[in-house]
Amino acid sequence: MPKIAFNKLYLTGREEKYISDALAKGSVSGDGYYTKKVSSFLEKTFNLNKVLMTTSGTHALEMASFLVGFEEGAEVIMPSFTFSSTANAVLKAGAKPVFAEIKANTFNLDPLDFENKITAKTKAVIPVHYGGISCEMQQIKKIARANNIYIIEDAAQAVNSFYQKKALGGIGDLGCYSFHGTKNFVSGEGGALIINSEDQSLIKKAEIMREKGTNRSQFLRGEIEKYNWVQAGSSYLPSDILMAFLLAQLEEIETITARREKIFHYYSQELRKFLEEDFLDAIPELPAAKKSNYHIYYLKFKNQRIRDFVLQELNLAGIKATFHFQPLHSSPMGKKLGYQKSDLPITEAAASSILRLPIYPDLSFSNLKYIIKSLKKIFKELKLVGG
Repeated sequence: MPKIAFNKLYLTGREEKYISDALAKGSVSGDGYYTKKVSSFLEKTFNLNKVLMTTSGTHALEMASFLVGFEEGAEVIMPSFTFSSTANAVLKAGAKPVFAEIKANTFNLDPLDFENKITAKTKAVIPVHYGGISCEMQQIKKIARANNIYIIEDAAQAVNSFYQKKALGGIGDLGCYSFHGTKNFVSGEGGALIINSEDQSLIKKAEIMREKGTNRSQFLRGEIEKYNWVQAGSSYLPSDILMAFLLAQLEEIETITARREKIFHYYSQELRKFLEEDFLDAIPELPAAKKSNYHIYYLKFKNQRIRDFVLQELNLAGIKATFHFQPLHSSPMGKKLGYQKSDLPITEAAASSILRLPIYPDLSFSNLKYIIKSLKKIFKELKLVGG
């Protein structure tokens, strides 16, 4: 019986070479040679206005929240079906997270519930592109503009995903990427803040915030004679060693994506027919306007009991499958903010019934066939007992 990991680090073969080169250059702190190379790569590849590399996707979200500038009592609408970083960034910047429902077929923010949650205090919305599949950005953007609301895209899972041929992270006012070890393209820890506004004062403010509140970036460019502390900030710059690793990954972005795509479509080809059964509710769907990076492959079952049974059986078969986000609104912190489990029933139903399958570039075809064979065996048992 094989032991199949849920996720495995994929190495392109150039990571060590670039790290050694970074060490040889003698400068491994922030905004070094490789950091600049990565920023330029992302800007050119995805046609992004300005990319600032950060120490994590979490820090990119924090920077975006501080840049918007939330006054006391401000509210920010977001899905509850996301990682805690989305809400923590807002809280850290002094605003209140307002949790809205997701769409049952995508697990992305429901534009209608976003609109329903808008009040006079609403300052921003954070659409989270779940699994690398875009939110309904045209609708969200229309609602946000009509209500003078900032859009901060949480594109942590969506590097190399697109909506209407526009790179995710590059549609809202600000965007945030993650290069955490669990993502498609990794640096271990790392992220990026995308500034889509052409307002140069906003870019300048972000650079200063990222450089511990100093105007050091201007000094390094020769624009000023010395640098000083000019505003509040923090240390958001990643080491050039991490960016050397990331560049090696990004140079293989199409190869990595193509390998994931092949696995994604094989799963769908083999599993779509089970949607006719009374135990399986949904698999990922890709509308024509949305190009995915194939970050996640999930199965949504009719209820938690079935999901937990399938998860248990897969693990017994040596296949490491897993569930995903626990809703923020019904977490201990969410309850402190005044939410109850019953507030978002679609979110709760999704969180309790979703199961994620292994998907990574080095997943062999023999292991992939074994996963499908194991699922079919489990599904046969479910059919025999009526789900």
